[in-house]
Parts: sequence; C-alpha cells; structure tokens
Amino acid sequence: MNTSSSTGGLSTVQNWKNRLPKDASIISVMIGMALLFELLGWIFVGQSFIFNYQRLLIMILQMAIIGIIAVGVTQIIIMAGIDLSSGSVLAFTGIVAASLAQTSDYARAVYPALTDMPLFVPIMAGILMGLVMGSINGGLIAYSGIPPFIATLGMLVAARGLARWYTSGSQVSFFIDDYAILGSGVMPVVIFLSVAIIFHLLLRYTRYGRYTYAIGSNEQAARVSGINIKAHKVLVYTLAGGLYGLAAVVETSRTLTAQSGAGMLYELDAIAAVVIGGTSLMGGKGRITGTIIGVCILGIITSGFTFLGIGSFYTNIVKGVIIVAAVVADQYRNKNSDSH
Repeated sequence: MNTSSSTGGLSTVQNWKNRLPKDASIISVMIGMALLFELLGWIFVGQSFIFNYQRLLIMILQMAIIGIIAVGVTQIIIMAGIDLSSGSVLAFTGIVAASLAQTSDYARAVYPALTDMPLFVPIMAGILMGLVMGSINGGLIAYSGIPPFIATLGMLVAARGLARWYTSGSQVSFFIDDYAILGSGVMPVVIFLSVAIIFHLLLRYTRYGRYTYAIGSNEQAARVSGINIKAHKVLVYTLAGGLYGLAAVVETSRTLTAQSGAGMLYELDAIAAVVIGGTSLMGGKGRITGTIIGVCILGIITSGFTFLGIGSFYTNIVKGVIIVAAVVADQYRNKNSDSH
C-alpha cells in the first residue's frame, strides 16, 4: 500500500473541508429540509412549499421575532450562560410598551396621561424595561453566585407574573396608528438582520466580543488576564434584555395586541435556534451567522408542518429531538477537539 499517496489524499480532503464556510454543514441541513418539504408538498398537498411568496413571507416574519431574541441568547451561551426568561420578559416589556402606545376614549378615561404619546416613548419604554430586567438577571448571576439557570428561571416566573398583574389578565390594544410601523411589511425582518449584523460585528471585531468568548472559554483564565468578569456578565445579560424588549415592541406592533400569555416557549425556540446554529452550550464557541441559519431551520420546520397539516405537538417533538441531537453533536465535537 502506498502510504504517502493515502496520506496525501487525506490531506487533500482535509484542505478541501477547511476551505468550506464554517456554517456549510448547517446550511446543507437547511437546504435539505426545504427540499424535503417541497417533495412532501407535491406528494401530499399538490402544491409547492418553497415557491409560494405568501407562505415564505409569513414564515420569515414569524421567525424574525425569535431571531432578535436568539441574537441576545447567542451571546449569553457563548459566555457559557443560559437564559430561560426571554419569553416572559418579552411578554412584560411588550405590555409596558403597548400601554404607552394606546389611543381611544376608553384608554383616555382609564389613564389619560398615558395615551397619545409620541412613537419613540413606547419603543424606548419597551427596550429600557428589557435592559432593566436583563441587568437584574446579570446582577444576580454575577454578584450573588446564583447559577444562571436558577436566576433566569426566577425571572421567567416573576416577569410572567408582572405581566398578569399589570394587565389584570386583559389584553392591551387600541394603539396609535404610527405604532404599527415597526411590525408592518418586511420591517421585522429588516430589524432582525440589522440587529444580527451589529452584534456579529461586535462579537468579531471588538473588545466586547473578545471578552465574551474569553469568559466562555475559560473564566478563570479571563479573570487572570484582567477582564472584569462580573461587569461583563452584567453587560451581556443587559444587552440581551434590551433585545428582548425590542422583540416585544416589534411583536406587539405586528399583532396590534399585547397580553400576558405572549412569548410562551419563545425562550426554548431561541435556545434551539442558537444550538442548531452551532453555538456550544459549553461556551466559548458560536457565531451570529450560525444562529441566523438555525432560526431559518426552525422556521422551515414550523412552516413545513403547518403546510402539511401536521399538528403543532409534532412540531414540538421534532424540535426537542433536534435540540438533543445538536447537543450530542456538540459534545462529540468537543471530545474530538480535546483528543487532538
């Protein structure tokens, strides 16, 4: 056997693999799933899944909200943290924003000082409330030593309770006309992609990104190198909370209603998108570009099952299987990298 030729062949294959984009594997999964639903659509429905503008637009708009949340969750997981509160924070911040965007005779009678406000007031109120709740998460984790799972689980329950208390269980509606701007047309997608680009650049080219990856890779080494671990953790969770608030504003603007039950299981969809996109739950590895693809994969699954008339509970089962498979694959990759 010619050892040199076989070694050279392996080297050629390795070089070819290295030239591929880092997200090539999950892009191929995304394309494969879209083609599978296209095939199933012609077989069982007699229609095209991919080449239907209205269906694709609805899918993209639905996933834009999850995408904005997932950008914040990506940074937290890169830092070896977790956040279970994003859906509940979205519900409460959305209600706060919506309550400041109301206009009607009924609303004026109930709280006249909070009606017909300029558009920037409800938008900034939602984002600022998200920043506050994110900073509470970060402060608890950084300064009290509470594990991220427990701290954000507490916020999940508390924020949902605040949302119910604030509205007394009723919906918030009757918005000023301008409030619908952020949720109209493709604006949610534009906002999602803008947020993704901004934080992609921050993670890749700034000190903020270097510190985030360093803490996720080895917190002790990051501390020794002079990084203020506690302050940076608070910053990351605060920015993530601000993104949840932004997502809430976009969602209430798109649906023209706000209620305490909004955002149910959004936190799991966001975590799923991040993990599917290749971000390691062990911390230190991950990219916003991968998260964008992960969001698209989730959107294809949800829209594809709806297109085929399959119950939503099957969608949740498939999402659960995909999350577990992605985590197993991540652990396998980590073991292989450690062995080398």
